Amino acid sequence: TQMVDWAQKDVAKTLRVPTADVTINSPYVGGGFGGKLFVRADAIMAALGAKAAGVPVKVFLQRPLIFNNTTHRPATIQRLRMGADRSGNILAIGHESWSGNLKDGSPETAVSQTRLLYRGEHRMTQMRLTELNLPEGNAMRAPGEAVGLMALEIAIDELAEKLDMDPIDFRILNDTQVDPEKPERPFSQRQLVQCMQTGAKRFNWHKRNPKPAQIRDGRWRLGMGMAAAIRGAPVENSGARVRLETDATITVETDMTDIGTGTYTILAQTAAEMMGVSLDKVTVKLGASALPVSCGSGGQWGANSSTAGVYAACVKLREKIAVKLGFNPDEVVFSTSLVTAEGRSLPLQAAAIHQPIEAEDTIEFGDLDKQYAIQTFGAHFVEVGVDTYTAEIRIRRMLAVCAAGRILNPKSARSQVIGGMTMSAGAALMEELSVDTGRGYFVNHDLAEYQVPVHADIPHQEVLFLEETDPMSSPMKAKGVGELGICGVGAAIANAIYNATGVRVRDYPITLDKLLTAIPDAG
Repeated sequence: TQMVDWAQKDVAKTLRVPTADVTINSPYVGGGFGGKLFVRADAIMAALGAKAAGVPVKVFLQRPLIFNNTTHRPATIQRLRMGADRSGNILAIGHESWSGNLKDGSPETAVSQTRLLYRGEHRMTQMRLTELNLPEGNAMRAPGEAVGLMALEIAIDELAEKLDMDPIDFRILNDTQVDPEKPERPFSQRQLVQCMQTGAKRFNWHKRNPKPAQIRDGRWRLGMGMAAAIRGAPVENSGARVRLETDATITVETDMTDIGTGTYTILAQTAAEMMGVSLDKVTVKLGASALPVSCGSGGQWGANSSTAGVYAACVKLREKIAVKLGFNPDEVVFSTSLVTAEGRSLPLQAAAIHQPIEAEDTIEFGDLDKQYAIQTFGAHFVEVGVDTYTAEIRIRRMLAVCAAGRILNPKSARSQVIGGMTMSAGAALMEELSVDTGRGYFVNHDLAEYQVPVHADIPHQEVLFLEETDPMSSPMKAKGVGELGICGVGAAIANAIYNATGVRVRDYPITLDKLLTAIPDAG
C-alpha cells in the first residue's frame, strides 16, 4: 500500500475488527502510481484466507488478472472551445470531459488544469460521468492533468496557429500569476514562462519551421512540438519520530512509504542535515502502522510533506538536546556531530550517553491551500520523425524543463521525470485498452498485446530543473516532481507530429494507421 494509515483503517472497517488489531507492514512497495492508494480485493482476500487457514496467505495476481481485477485510468472524450482577440488574448475557454466508471465511481478530472493554466475572463469546465460495467477506474499517475493536458495543449497550439503566433509566445501572453477563477488567491510560485523560455533556447526552438510538413531528412518528415505542464503540489499533515541513539546515530521512524521514489534517501538527507551528522549515521524505518502517521505516498505530496514532518521532529529533538547540554536552543548549531553555541562545542553523543533521546512531531498546514495555489510547472519539447511512406513515428529527442520548488535529490528527481516522460510517450503513441463490449472486460490483458514503450522507443531525454525555492509550500521550500513529468508530453508529441506532417490527429494513441491516408506519398 502507498497509504499505511488508510489501509489499516479500511481493512479494520471491512473486516469489522478493531483498528488496533490490524497491523500493516509495507516497507518496500515498488511501483504505486495511485493503484495502491486504497485497499483492494486482493488484500482482503489474503486476510480472510489467512484467518480461515490459520497460516499466512499471499494473493498473487498474474499479469492477465491485473488488467481486469485492479484499477485503470478511465478513458475520456474531451471537447474544447476557445476564443481570443486578434492580439492573442484568450477571451473565453470551455473544456468538457466525459468518462465512465462503475456505479458510485468518480469521473476522470480531465478539466482540472484548464481552471488554472491560462487567464481568460469567460470560463466553463464540466465533467460528465456514465456508468460502465468495466473494471474500476481510479487514480493513475497525475489523474486529471495527465489526460487533460493531452487535449488542452493541442487546442492551444491550434489557436496559436490561427492567430499566426508562435505557440510559446501565445502561452506567455496568456500566463497568469493568480488563480483565474479566484484572483485573490495567488500562486505560491509560478515560473511557467521561465520554463518555456529556457526550454526554447536549449532545444533550438528557433529552428522550427512554423509551416507544417516542410523539413525532411531523407524519407523522414521532421517536426518539433511543445506543451506546457502543470500539476498540483498539495501538502498533507505528516508525522515522524526522530531518535538520537547512544552511539550518536540517528533513527527516523514514520509510516511513510517508498514507492521507488527514493523516500528512504530524502528522509535520511533531511535528518542528517538537521542533526549535523553524515548520511551514513542515519537509519530510516518506514511503512509500519506502529509508526507515527505520515502523509503517505500519492498526489505528488509525499516528498515535500514527509520531509517537512521529519524536519518538525528534528526541530523538537534539537531543542531537547540543546537543553540537556545546557545550551540556548535559539543559538545552537549542529554540525559534524558536534553541538555548538556560545563559543563552546560538545559531541552530539554527550546528550545520549546513558539512554537515547527522541522527539515526535507532526507538520500541519492548516488552510494553506486556500491562501495559495501551490502547483508545479514545466515545459516539454519533443522532436519526431515520421516516415513518409509507412507513417512510422519515431521520437528523436525529448526535453523537460521543470519548476518544482527545492529539488531534494536531483538524481531521484530526474529519474521520476524521465519515467513520467516515457509513460506519456506510451499514452500518446501506443497504449490502448481493447474492450469486449459483450462481456465487459479488457481483451488485451498482457504485455504482449498491450503495448508499452521499450528502450528502443525512447531516445535521449534531457531534464532541467530551474533554481527555485517555494517559501510558501513548507519549511523544506520544496513541492513535488513525481507526476509533473507525465503532464503535457503527449500533447508535445502530437504537436510535433502535426508540425512534421500537417496532419492533426485528435484520437490517442496516434498510430500509423491514423496517418497513412492523410500524409502525401504515404501508403
